[in-house]
Amino acid sequence: MSQLKRTPIFPLYADYPGARCIDFGGWELPVQFSGIQKEHEAVRTQAGLFDVSHMGEFMVSGSSAEAFLQHMATNDVTRLVDGKAQYSLLCNPNGGVVDDILIYRLAADRYMLVVNASNIDKDFAWLQAHLPADVVLENVSDSTALLALQGPNAHTIAAHVTDAPLAELKPFQFVTDAVVCGVRALISRTGYTGEDGFELYVSAQDAPRVWTELMKAGEAHGLIPAGLGARDTLRFEAKLPLYGQEISAGISPLEAGLGFFVKLDKGDFIGREALASQKADGPRRKIVGIEMIDKGIPRSHYPVLAEGNPIGEVTTGTQSPTLKRNLGLALIDAAYSELDTEVMVEIRGKQLKARVVKAPFYKRTTN
Repeated sequence: MSQLKRTPIFPLYADYPGARCIDFGGWELPVQFSGIQKEHEAVRTQAGLFDVSHMGEFMVSGSSAEAFLQHMATNDVTRLVDGKAQYSLLCNPNGGVVDDILIYRLAADRYMLVVNASNIDKDFAWLQAHLPADVVLENVSDSTALLALQGPNAHTIAAHVTDAPLAELKPFQFVTDAVVCGVRALISRTGYTGEDGFELYVSAQDAPRVWTELMKAGEAHGLIPAGLGARDTLRFEAKLPLYGQEISAGISPLEAGLGFFVKLDKGDFIGREALASQKADGPRRKIVGIEMIDKGIPRSHYPVLAEGNPIGEVTTGTQSPTLKRNLGLALIDAAYSELDTEVMVEIRGKQLKARVVKAPFYKRTTN
């Protein structure tokens, strides 16, 4: 394990006897601190704190920064204003996904991109290969830490450690130069759990202090640390895609149900021609929700069949901790994507009944 990368929070994992780390894309990260079910429930009902410092951050600056990102990404970067972020995708010429990213507009000529940890080197090389002479691309991942405070009590807890106007932040808005626990931070109202919450970008050296003081501030509000296991079950229930499962170089945003983030009318961008053709013809495959009828849990890569023939496979599946139902997301032939269509999932050599159901499986209620 000594060869694995570690986040600045790693030394603090020892404070939690139940912490169990795994190799996650070359990083030694906690899959759980006290149990996936407990952590999942805490985020849904109170609050959880995630160390996601393994994520990558790039700075893009220069007079043509906006035009460059407009050419690289599927969403319409020109719709951003200072203090606003947007979900987008980088696509290859065939319409497959290089990565899904967040784009933060810091200024008219300066942006921050947040990319998946396993794709940092690949994404940087992809962007660098298309970089115009008047745009500067900088990888600041090693000097940047990221903590995600998620759950119904996230705002109450964060208000204890910062005077930043968090109540004024709408989803996908952010503040720069906020002071959190006495250190500088960028705070955004985003997340990957289906709950309200904030992501705090701080310097790597300041991260342990912020983690420790946030945990103290949240003690009276049910805050517990949460690991990769709960992060996965939470995002799954909310049908938030995971790179390598619901999206990949061979799965397009349209197949994944992410067409809202593909703005074909904005002008040319990498992958546009392929995606426009796919939209015109209709995607041949779709990501759908499935629920098991027979007893069994659908897992990633389990085959899905209909009328005795293979039609796709499960991308993510589990027993939903919130709903207590055996659910999955599956990439299948579009012809079988209608709600209530009966399909079969092959689990340990047996074909078990399932049906196509509506997803996301969970949506938070707002006051």
